[in-house]
Amino acid sequence: MCLLRLGDDALVLGQRLCQWITRAPTIEEDLALSNIALDLIGHARALLTRAGRLDGTGRTEDDLAFTRGEREFTNTLLTELPNGDFAQTVARQLAFTHYAVLRYASLAGCPDPELAAFGTRAAKEVAFHRLHADRWTRQLGGGTAESTRRMQRALDHVWPYVGELFDEDDATRRLAAAGTLPSPAPLRREWEQRVAGVVTGAGLTVPKTTWQARGGRSGLHTEEFTALIAELQSVHRQFPGGTW
Repeated sequence: MCLLRLGDDALVLGQRLCQWITRAPTIEEDLALSNIALDLIGHARALLTRAGRLDGTGRTEDDLAFTRGEREFTNTLLTELPNGDFAQTVARQLAFTHYAVLRYASLAGCPDPELAAFGTRAAKEVAFHRLHADRWTRQLGGGTAESTRRMQRALDHVWPYVGELFDEDDATRRLAAAGTLPSPAPLRREWEQRVAGVVTGAGLTVPKTTWQARGGRSGLHTEEFTALIAELQSVHRQFPGGTW
């Protein structure tokens, strides 16, 4: 279940970023976001394949990506948020990439050698995604009055969705107690320190939220998720069992 959650996070966010293709502010950003999306989809493939092996169902990465219904996806609400303007995408990337680097790095100490190897590699790849988000946060925060306003508004919009990244439940606690898979909860303090450094360094304010959005891990998603999954699964549904 925990690997499925990580795989769903990567798959859904990768699909969201694909929506920037041909729509990014510059050609360079079109390429950058496309490459980040490709990395995320690669992470999703590895994680979903491993999840299918471990859950005893024999499902493949394609089965998990293309044949599940909306309520069966366990990604956080953060990863499915609409792209919005460029600042909102940057704010979402800032929150997720700092989390993902810490989360994947924590997997490097897993007793499962395949998962440990994945964590080591993925943490290095997401570190470049983090640099991209950090740079744009500083550039927008320290740019014009309009870019500063939009970046702060984007942070305020995204922040209520952050907490779900670090949530624990019985499954994560059991795995952590057994030493099989570390819990994400202890990572939050370091995440907060690192992200606060970037935000304040950009001349922006770390949001203080009065509510937290949750439900994605339980299959309760936003209204916009329906269209996102329909787009993701459209070719498979049109040509079931097709090979290329």
